[in-house]
Amino acid sequence: MGVRAGIATPDNPEARGNLSGGTRIKRRPGVERACRACKCLALRRPLPSFAGQTEINGKRHRDVAKFTPQQAADVLAIKQVIYEWGDELDIHNGLEMRNANVLAEDVAYNVGGEWREGLKAVEAFYKGRAEALRAGAGLMTMRHIISSLRVSFDDADNAKVGYLLLFFAAQGEAPFNTCDPLAVADVKMECRRDSDGEWRITRFDSGQIFRRG
Repeated sequence: MGVRAGIATPDNPEARGNLSGGTRIKRRPGVERACRACKCLALRRPLPSFAGQTEINGKRHRDVAKFTPQQAADVLAIKQVIYEWGDELDIHNGLEMRNANVLAEDVAYNVGGEWREGLKAVEAFYKGRAEALRAGAGLMTMRHIISSLRVSFDDADNAKVGYLLLFFAAQGEAPFNTCDPLAVADVKMECRRDSDGEWRITRFDSGQIFRRG
C-alpha cells in the first residue's frame, strides 16, 4: 500500500485527524498510535527495535525506543559492561583492564589524545600513565559517573551506546574537601557480542563539553 495523504472530513473517512478536523497526515500501514507532540491520531508503521522517526503533518516525530525481550536482556548486559569499565578505572586506574574482561582484543580506544588499537595498546597506555604519576605526585583518585545511557542495535550482535560522563579526579587519597568535576563529556561506544556470548566494548571515543580551567 502506498502513502496516502488527506484531510479528516465526514466525506473522507480514509483520512483521520484530530477532533477539530483539518489535520493533514500521511497514512501508512500499521497500528494506530497517538502522537503526544501534536495530539493527533495517525496510522503508523510499528515501532522499530530502536528509536527512529515518523512523519506526521509534515513534521518528524521521534519514536520511543522499543526492544524485543532478547534486546532488553542485551541492553542490561551492555550497561553492566560499561559500568564495570568505569569501575575498573575508578578502583584500579585502568591497570586491571584485561582482567575486567570488558574490552575486546581488537578494541579501538581514544585516550590520551590519540587512538590506541587493540587491548595491548590500551594496557600499555594505562601502565605508562600510572608509572608517570607514581614518579610524581602519585596516582589519582577518580570517579566516572555515567548517566543518560542510550543503546541502539545495528544487528543482533552489535550495538552503539551513547551517554554523558561526569568525571572527577584528584591526586591523593580520599576524602577530599573539594568536589568540582574535572570534565563533562559526551561518550560514544560500540559493543559486540563475541563468540563466547559475552558483550565487550569494541570502540571508545569521547568529547569534552565542559572542563575545569
